[in-house]
Amino acid sequence: MPDFSLTPEEESLRDLARKFARGEMAPVAAECDRAGRFPEEVYRKAHGLGLMNLNVPIEYGGSGLGVFAQCLIVEELAYACGGMTTSIIANCLALEPILLGGTAEQKTRILTPFCADYRFAAFCLTEPSGGSDAGALRTVARRDGESYVLDGEKCFITNGPHAELYTVFATVDPSLRHRGITAFVVPRSTEGVLPGKDEEKMGHRASSTGTIRFEKVRVPASQRLGGEGEGFALAMRTLDQTRTPIGALATGIAQAALDHAARYATKRYTFGKPIAEHQAIQIKLANMAQAIHAARLLTWHAAWTIDRGARGTLESSIAKCFASDAALHVADEAIQTFGGYGYMKDYPVEKLLRDAKLTQIYEGANEIQRTVIARELLKSYD
Repeated sequence: MPDFSLTPEEESLRDLARKFARGEMAPVAAECDRAGRFPEEVYRKAHGLGLMNLNVPIEYGGSGLGVFAQCLIVEELAYACGGMTTSIIANCLALEPILLGGTAEQKTRILTPFCADYRFAAFCLTEPSGGSDAGALRTVARRDGESYVLDGEKCFITNGPHAELYTVFATVDPSLRHRGITAFVVPRSTEGVLPGKDEEKMGHRASSTGTIRFEKVRVPASQRLGGEGEGFALAMRTLDQTRTPIGALATGIAQAALDHAARYATKRYTFGKPIAEHQAIQIKLANMAQAIHAARLLTWHAAWTIDRGARGTLESSIAKCFASDAALHVADEAIQTFGGYGYMKDYPVEKLLRDAKLTQIYEGANEIQRTVIARELLKSYD
């Protein structure tokens, strides 16, 4: 069985993230949520502290952390603001295909200059007509000599309007479905790359989400990751690596909701005593705590599994699915504990509910996670 006792280095990383989250993120979280503001001053500080590009090896300028250490950091950041955390860790998602599918030359050429300065990358898989059906994407990559010409549109792209580098999944032949999907690295400066405006979102409003159009974008073959038709497998392997930190993000949101609810319950009086002394509230808080402990342990187990060299498809899907469902439930129960005040924007828990909802959707909707879990489970009965 795994031993989840933290090493001194892991304790230090968690403390660094906690100090940054409570000192830099939390004070501006409500204002950024209300205004839908992308707080670049916070993100610049995160980069300066090594809290971006967490998965990129040190030799390329990243932090070189395993998935377990990433989860420790992500949970602390998400405790302060889920939206900011999404933008801070999105580079991990966008750069993971390069780490998995790039050659040594590509990694040095692309990652080293990228990580040297504060900048964003974006993972471009989802399309308006596809959603969860990644095999049906319509962005086309047509071979033309030593280049490819990309045409298509991507949507719901985290940090898309601000990114300087895009990891783009396109098909060389739509009739091949997933067998035709191929991955490319495309700089924003390439002619024909057209980032759209920021979308107005229910939650994660401090994060940027937008549409990216590719109109006759010429990409050298040297920017292709792996061979033609290898992009779908590369995207799925990427999500196996990055899905687990979403479980940590959801756990951080849930922990914040429980802490707010518990503190409120000790100060709010009804019938002559704090509501924390009423059994109905105690049962709520106990159930919330159980869900959070389970979410954290499932997330840590998935991270431990991946760090030991396993792919972790089953474990990461379970962790992400359970933790995100738990986060929404815990945030809802926190609002119920606050009563009418919980529904007001002057109090913090309504934001937590809105932020929790997205964790059930991105990096694979939970309906898809359950399909993946069942598929992996049934392999053992073949």
